Amino acid sequence: MQHRIVLWIFFGLFFAFPAKNLANHIIGGVLTYENLSEGRYRFLLKVYRDCNCTNCADFDELAAIGVYRCTAGGTCNTQGQSEAYRTINVPIKNIGSVGIPDYPCLVAPDVCVQEGVYEWIMDLPVSDISYHISYQRCCRNRTINNIVDPDDTGATYSVEITPEAQRLKNSSPIFNSFPPTVICADALLEYDHSAFDKDGDQLVYELCSPLIGGGPLLNAPFFATCQGAKPTPSCPPPYNEVRFRLPNYSALNPLGSSGAVTIDPVTGLLSATPTMLGQFVVGVCIAEYRDGVLLSKVYRDFQFNVANCDPLVVADVKEDAIINGQEFLINSCGINEVTFQNESYQRSVIKNFEWQFDVNGEKKIYTDWSPTVTFPGVGKYTGQLVLNPETDCGDTAKISVNVFPQIEADFSYAYDTCVSGPVTFKDLSTTGAERITDWSWDFGDGNASAAENPDHVYRQPGDIPVTLRVVDANSCPAAVTKPIGYYPAPAIIVVAPSTFNGCVPGDVFFDNLSYPIDETYGIFWDFGDGKNSTEISPNNVYDNPGTYTVKVEITSPIGCTIDTTFNSLITIRPSPEAGFDYLPEEPTSIIPEVRIFDRSANGVRWLYDFGNGRSTTERNPVHVYRDTGRYVITQIVTHPSGCQDTLQQIIDIQPEVRYFLPNAFTPNGDGVNDLYMGVGIMEGAIDFQLSVWNRWGELVFESFDPKEGWNGQKFNSGEAIQEGVYIVTVSYKDPRGAPVKLQGFATLIR
Repeated sequence: MQHRIVLWIFFGLFFAFPAKNLANHIIGGVLTYENLSEGRYRFLLKVYRDCNCTNCADFDELAAIGVYRCTAGGTCNTQGQSEAYRTINVPIKNIGSVGIPDYPCLVAPDVCVQEGVYEWIMDLPVSDISYHISYQRCCRNRTINNIVDPDDTGATYSVEITPEAQRLKNSSPIFNSFPPTVICADALLEYDHSAFDKDGDQLVYELCSPLIGGGPLLNAPFFATCQGAKPTPSCPPPYNEVRFRLPNYSALNPLGSSGAVTIDPVTGLLSATPTMLGQFVVGVCIAEYRDGVLLSKVYRDFQFNVANCDPLVVADVKEDAIINGQEFLINSCGINEVTFQNESYQRSVIKNFEWQFDVNGEKKIYTDWSPTVTFPGVGKYTGQLVLNPETDCGDTAKISVNVFPQIEADFSYAYDTCVSGPVTFKDLSTTGAERITDWSWDFGDGNASAAENPDHVYRQPGDIPVTLRVVDANSCPAAVTKPIGYYPAPAIIVVAPSTFNGCVPGDVFFDNLSYPIDETYGIFWDFGDGKNSTEISPNNVYDNPGTYTVKVEITSPIGCTIDTTFNSLITIRPSPEAGFDYLPEEPTSIIPEVRIFDRSANGVRWLYDFGNGRSTTERNPVHVYRDTGRYVITQIVTHPSGCQDTLQQIIDIQPEVRYFLPNAFTPNGDGVNDLYMGVGIMEGAIDFQLSVWNRWGELVFESFDPKEGWNGQKFNSGEAIQEGVYIVTVSYKDPRGAPVKLQGFATLIR
């Protein structure tokens, strides 16, 4: 049985310094050349980047190429970056995606790899020393597992054209394809890493160490130097090799000691079975020989992303349990026919399958997707489900089947059908196993029990469904449900209140606490005051004082009856009747004194609450309200029995404004009646306006202050107004916002 494991590999990392992020992206590359004619070459540079990387550099728009001339093997130690034979900035030609490998029986996680292609033609005269053509860029993915400081380690992609290769107009070999971007852990990888050579030269393949180029420096003036992220141009050889994390990793062991990598030196077939998850840099070199003479050496490095891949085909069966994570267990209790539910996937690629069962030494084959198998009887049987047999894309599920003896659930019950009491349940279940081990009772009223033979008291009657579930020693379950008609009369009648002492009118709620009862029972109440009820829990209002005996009778649906008499249960005492009047009926802020006259009956004590925080026990009190507004006067009257009655009335103390206009004035300066102005009480009034008009409709005086008078001059400052009769209008709003308008005549006498 294969196990479905999903692991997503994320190549983009977040670092502490955003500037440094912009250098990380390289996951591989290679540089090759083609001789077009004597001294003329076409170069092809392929660089690979992780396009899932967050905040990482893109491909260079211009690849900075450096060409150096030095002895064979690349010993240009005496030369510096400024001494390049030739430099060229090559624009990127194309950016494409590298597809995810299509494994025959595995689904690889999604990754993103892009290929950037640079191509240029350059003339290099035939020389007696080698040409070294190089491109350098920093840096590699930080998540690489097998080298030291990958995020500070750049890459060099270089090729040497030896004097012999120049003379023979040689072209370098070109790799046929890019290695798979994802390889699956614990799965054999066989990748054809071979190359094509147009000259037919002998090619020798080997694992080698990738080359370092550039460094992590991003700021000017170091960015374009040999220690910077983009050497411009690339620096001269020799080039250092990446530092593997020893001793676990090396150029010949790039996937670790448990995932040995080999490459056939003749065919280029690369083989590995990786066991460790992660990202690993791998280098492969091709040495090109003609007549035993080394013409060139091509370096290529790439990144293997090792992940757990989803199995494409998985044999899966609906089971009761899984044994040791490998074997499906199906239990059948008392049934010899077992239907197996096939839940295998992916069904679209499952071309062939069969079920195999060993029944008493005989192998039986079934070809239905979900077959029904009849076993001969109780026992243990084994089998398997085989998908795509004898192919690389198959899976097998081991199956164990237990056919257990039959189990049946049953029970009986007993109770007194006339008088309520506990119901006694008895388990009658049977099993062919050794014993029944578990009981689970659901009494149908929200209660349960795990006892074998429980008792239960019901508080509600009805046709109650009771369920018993049992499990035997084989873990086989069984269940049965039976309805119980439970309608006994209560064993005792219980009501609340158990006693009542109140005042007329006495409103009493009788809560029937007897059980079991519901609407199907006959209930009869005699309240002792000539009234009765058939409700389960009724109300009754006692209108007269006295002591009352209450009787209750309950009859069950099957005719069983119980009754109880509650002697002197209710005591009702006489009550007074509250009542009062007050004068004046419309008190105001000018007349705030209120006289209250008691009109109650049968009272011996009185309490008045005037609604303003003051109260009194006088029977006929007088109270002065110090502020206007609406107040609730409450009268509480007490009867000699202690019963009380309450009456409330709303009294409104209205704010009052009084304003009067005189009919004449004499503005002659004698100090008597020199001003025309109204008199009265204007506290609380707003929006006051007084206007005086002559007989021609001309406004001669206006005031917005009730305390300002007219002195007989035009607007109190102009020429003296002649004697005569003038029209006066006044408007204002009283303290509650009601508009008031007045009109009169003012006779001016000098």
